[in-house]
Amino acid sequence: MILNIESDLNRFRNIVRGKVRKDLKKYMANGEMVGKQGDKFVRIPLPQINIPRLRYGKNEAGGVGQGEGAEGEKVPGTGHEAGDQAGEHELDAELTIDELAEILGEELALPRIEPKGAKHLSSVRDRYTGITRVGPRALRHMRRTWRETLRRQMSTGTYDAANPVLVPQKDDFRFRSWNSKTEPQSAAAIIYVMDVSGSMGKEQKEIVRLEAFWIDTWLRAQYKHLETRFVIHDAAAREVDRDTFFRTRESGGTLISTAYKTVDAIVSADYPVEEWNLYVFQFSDGDNWSSSDTKLCMEMLQGQLLPKLNLFCYGQVESEYGSGQFINDLREHVGADERVVLSKIAERSDIMQSIKEFLGKGR
Repeated sequence: MILNIESDLNRFRNIVRGKVRKDLKKYMANGEMVGKQGDKFVRIPLPQINIPRLRYGKNEAGGVGQGEGAEGEKVPGTGHEAGDQAGEHELDAELTIDELAEILGEELALPRIEPKGAKHLSSVRDRYTGITRVGPRALRHMRRTWRETLRRQMSTGTYDAANPVLVPQKDDFRFRSWNSKTEPQSAAAIIYVMDVSGSMGKEQKEIVRLEAFWIDTWLRAQYKHLETRFVIHDAAAREVDRDTFFRTRESGGTLISTAYKTVDAIVSADYPVEEWNLYVFQFSDGDNWSSSDTKLCMEMLQGQLLPKLNLFCYGQVESEYGSGQFINDLREHVGADERVVLSKIAERSDIMQSIKEFLGKGR
């Protein structure tokens, strides 16, 4: 019975994975999955239609299209009225973050990332390697305990094959033993940067929120330890928490260099470049206050930020109020650097392609 349940469960999980893989672009553009994420699982809404049941009764109303009524007259029961029949429902199925990342990597052909700095960080992993006579109750090895009990009773002649009752004594108990092994561990930090001036509206921020979810999903599958930081800016920049990052709406001018200064301060204070894999994902509608500030941005990228980063990704979210010039400036000055990836995101349907552009280098 248990084997049949496991088989059915595995078959169902394969169906879920196939559904997500088939409609991945739709899921990436839909915020429903993002709102149902936990620390290790994501709930996937799958459409489900119940099988209709036939109800037999007297055929007193005539055939189809027969009966009283004029052409164009509303037929009773065809509107959005209350009823007692089943309709279309949705089933929430769970996938682990790792499973979702695997689907994402397969569909977008994302290369595995080769982390740097792994030898500088380590984690302790316990592995059960043997059996001992002493240990905590929770680690009792019952199979070995029964074996020792049987061996003792047979050797002392107290075992009765007609009444095979085993009674363990203190010396019969066996426990699992373990060794602690120190293993290299790779660590990464993501710094998200977003323009929150008045030209970045609700839809633009929703696109950023969805893209950030899928970026996190992939990078968490690549690194055992991942930290996420958030920087917002208009004419000034500051670090905020995740909720503030996606909900803040401000107005005023835009000075992108203030964000770069904040990012550089975070990296310098908390993330030694020889130990951490560092990623910056910047989102903006392409406006900057002046050409002089844009020049300062390019100087900071080339001289301070890029040498410290695995990857610098700039996503330009289209807005009717933004000029869209900044991506052109980046392309001209730092576009040839292999650590720089530029992407245009006109609408939600572009998120999938943008993710592929950002993560396709495997850095």
